[in-house]
Amino acid sequence: MKITVLGTGGGARAHIAKLAELGHEVHVGTRDPEVTLARTEPDMMGNLPFGQWLAGRSGIRLHAFGAAAAESEFVINGIDGHNAVAALSAIADRLAGKTLVDYAVPFLYNPDVEHPWPTPWGVMPKLDPCDTDSLAEQIQRALPGTKVVKSFVTQEQETVVDPEAVGNGDHTMFVAGDHADAKQQVTELLKSYGWNDVLDVGPLVCARGMEMYAHMHSAIGFGLGFGTRFGIKVVR
Repeated sequence: MKITVLGTGGGARAHIAKLAELGHEVHVGTRDPEVTLARTEPDMMGNLPFGQWLAGRSGIRLHAFGAAAAESEFVINGIDGHNAVAALSAIADRLAGKTLVDYAVPFLYNPDVEHPWPTPWGVMPKLDPCDTDSLAEQIQRALPGTKVVKSFVTQEQETVVDPEAVGNGDHTMFVAGDHADAKQQVTELLKSYGWNDVLDVGPLVCARGMEMYAHMHSAIGFGLGFGTRFGIKVVR
């Protein structure tokens, strides 16, 4: 299957590597391929320059966002939440009729807030939108011809592609969206990753709760010790 991953950060790389391992034809989108490949310094999260990471991984094709999206019928959005709507809107024609699974968190970094939440890396980012809207819904409104599904967002992407690394895989992944066929596609991909418990929480409006979980995910991580991998299980 041809699958496009938009983004080159750590989360996107987890999907790129796993999809290639599973035998998919993987296309990767970035704003400017030449600039991406020319970088020599780690990114803000300490990841190796993408060109160095890509070296030795044959068959993975790097394109500009629009060209990458045009290559596949199934697209994974790994563009950071602050820039996702604008970047995806610019290539809306290349995404029409396709399934787009979005795992971005709508974080605003270094917010000026009255009661900041200190973390090991500075002030906890602010969610925007929050409560009355979600990033996934904003993307769907910007791309009315695309089938947007929210998923993966309640977990670190390294665990999304390797659920058995936590509790032998006995934890829950969520999907939300307004298109049953697109949610089924995402569920099938999750099963190929190794997920046994995929819970469809309903229409895309439920992405609001999934995105807001990001703060709880951080709180649990702080309680367990920063860097500890964990999962959550819906017991029913």
